Amino acid sequence: MKESVQRIEPARLEEVPESISDALADLSAKSATLGSSLNPRTAANLADLVRIINTYYSNLIEGHDTRPRDIERALAGSFDRDEKRRNLQVEAAAHVRLQAEIDRMAVQGRLPEPASVDFILWLHAEFYRDAEEPMLRITGGGRDFLMTPGEWRSKPEHDVAVGRHMPPSSERVKDFMTYFERRYRFEKLGKAGRVLAIPAAHHRFNYIHPFPDGNGRVSRLMSHAMAHEAGIAAHGLWSISRGLARGLESRKDYKNMMDHADMPRQGDLDGRGNLSQRALVDFTLWFLRVCVDQVTFMSSLFDLGTLVRRLHTHVERNGLKSEATRLLDEALMRGELERGEAARITGLPERTARRVLNDVISLGLLASDTPKGPVSLRFPSDALDVLFPKLFPET
Repeated sequence: MKESVQRIEPARLEEVPESISDALADLSAKSATLGSSLNPRTAANLADLVRIINTYYSNLIEGHDTRPRDIERALAGSFDRDEKRRNLQVEAAAHVRLQAEIDRMAVQGRLPEPASVDFILWLHAEFYRDAEEPMLRITGGGRDFLMTPGEWRSKPEHDVAVGRHMPPSSERVKDFMTYFERRYRFEKLGKAGRVLAIPAAHHRFNYIHPFPDGNGRVSRLMSHAMAHEAGIAAHGLWSISRGLARGLESRKDYKNMMDHADMPRQGDLDGRGNLSQRALVDFTLWFLRVCVDQVTFMSSLFDLGTLVRRLHTHVERNGLKSEATRLLDEALMRGELERGEAARITGLPERTARRVLNDVISLGLLASDTPKGPVSLRFPSDALDVLFPKLFPET
């Protein structure tokens, strides 16, 4: 007898408790104001930093501690000689590149249905685009095969238990994912329905476990895309992966809540599907509260007044002239400034002003897209402890 695709029901909440409605309203309101006081160019450069945050924590969830500086090196094309660390860098660079493309598509209004089969297959294929054979080889539990990027599990040797959970068999994955797309399409949903679909889709995707490997990463990238389409992404200025990795009470929250949402229906009062309606309610509420927590945290870090003070502190600690802070303040407010404006902004003689500007550039706080182009604020990894405390565990 074929496994029924109804196995993932309830795919959506049949009723929305007041606690979830409150969390949804809180998330919508706070995400709407995140970064609203920032210049668009400054916000865009901060979004670059958030991609590194998302990648760092997505890797951490997978048990890999790839430091921000290692991710920066990978993005610059500098990889570790050690094969294991190099492979982690390749994955990290792929994550940043792929999230950046999702953000671009969202800005340009060309993001596909985030839960669609085509988009999910594209995410997987793009994530593993530059992966070398050792990164694609799946071993353990009697298995030894080469994974093909952008292809579902489709053979018996692809089947595997995930903890206590046994996902649908490989021969049924394609049908399950077709059903998944139908249940989570945004096309006919309002904003509230779209936001509520994100946690449910996140869990049900991992419940199906459609790929031999990379499901967690793909699900988090899919959730990021869904946040854009649901109108809560705040231009990429907050990170769902950081929230999932840290939890609300413990770093074990994510695993425990995912496992909890695997629970089968507990009697006639627990919904009408195969899985527990109550567990889905619990997971949805936890997920939304994690999102609210992260939006609140990032709002505090990106507050203009707070950011100005931390920029000044970093300049002082590095022994630069106090006039350097004027360049940073101007770049923060205007987004970018021409190099020839340094003397006017600092009030220093031309040669001295150029030297101060070069000092700030050397520190990595200002940079340009071209050698002589206008400079804008940047946020290098070695400044993060001062500029954004508690952003990463080591801070």
